[in-house]
Amino acid sequence: MLLAIDVGNTNVVLGLFENRRMIANWRLTTDTRRSADEYGTLVDSMFRHEGLDPADVDDIIISSVVPPLIFTLEHMSYKYFDITPLIVETGVKTGLKIKCDDPRQIGSDRIVNSVAAHEKYEGNIIVVDYGTATTFCVVTADGEFLGGAIAPGIKTSAAALSSQTAKLPNVDLEKPARMICKNTTECMQAGLIYGHMGLSEFMIAGMKKELAEYTGTDESEIKVIATGGLSTLVQSGTECLDVIDKRLTLDGLVIIYEKNKATRKKKTK
Repeated sequence: MLLAIDVGNTNVVLGLFENRRMIANWRLTTDTRRSADEYGTLVDSMFRHEGLDPADVDDIIISSVVPPLIFTLEHMSYKYFDITPLIVETGVKTGLKIKCDDPRQIGSDRIVNSVAAHEKYEGNIIVVDYGTATTFCVVTADGEFLGGAIAPGIKTSAAALSSQTAKLPNVDLEKPARMICKNTTECMQAGLIYGHMGLSEFMIAGMKKELAEYTGTDESEIKVIATGGLSTLVQSGTECLDVIDKRLTLDGLVIIYEKNKATRKKKTK
């Protein structure tokens, strides 16, 4: 079995796969203070809770946008699984043609999402990930990663409002019934959520226009694939998202692993 680990700024998401079938998945809070032993103990206990044996893991793939945790999880993989993990980084086969100024600057999560969307949905695609940051990635039907955009995520924006102002509180991320609101909490919710819907619509419309011009195709043929914890909330107030795929990143890790497994030397001993 393959253990796929996606390290984001907020959560570490793990998926256990038999070929492309997901056996189990878990979510941990991202914490750079945790040691390899702490992560190892947590992962081991989650396996045991599901009636799974960590010894059945044949290989591990890791994507991380938190550099300090790469070494930690590598060490965890050595000690608790006896495996040298595959790290998604420059030099790993993805099947994409990167058309950016410096491919090394692109977050591995954006590459992984794009790989999954390109294989699962085909055609010219815009991928939107609603996480700590909201990222937009553009991929052609030929597998060209053209670039994209990055904006603060909804939770990040909410935290900034609360921490950088004297009187604005923390608020639950719920969509208010109206945009003209009568109290501070709903005013913030409207700005955060409806504002992010507007951001999504404007960015996607502009990207569709540019992508259609680049590929010589019609804008109506471009698919928009969304992922991330808040994608469903954004979709509830806009029609610019065609598909919500919460498994996109984990599926992308499995696809990248398959492209690289022929050259893998997995066990450390």
